[in-house]
Amino acid sequence: MARASTTSDVFNAIAEPQRREILLHLRRGEHAVGELALELEMTQPQASKHLRVLREVGLVHVRVDGKQRLYELDPAGLLPVKEWLGGFEQFWNESFDRLNDYVRELDRTRGKGQYSD
Repeated sequence: MARASTTSDVFNAIAEPQRREILLHLRRGEHAVGELALELEMTQPQASKHLRVLREVGLVHVRVDGKQRLYELDPAGLLPVKEWLGGFEQFWNESFDRLNDYVRELDRTRGKGQYSD
């Protein structure tokens, strides 16, 4: 099966570490391309290329302010990732419950009783 283009799939787009770093910076608010490039120690063309990919998959949106293009995180674009990860919530809850049961049993057998609710 062919792999989806990074410009059409949010999972492929965020697989690239520099794009994830850009998203982390955009959580703090709007940034111009030059600011992001400087903060992330990349060239402006590199930052622009990554922002284009993120924009095309719906993770950021851009607004023009004079000569600047300002980019902002669009959290709705992360919904597919959130929904996918949500499928693991039951797994993690059950794993933590088993760990909690184990710690309680260990505590009970040692007679300490320090891990109580």
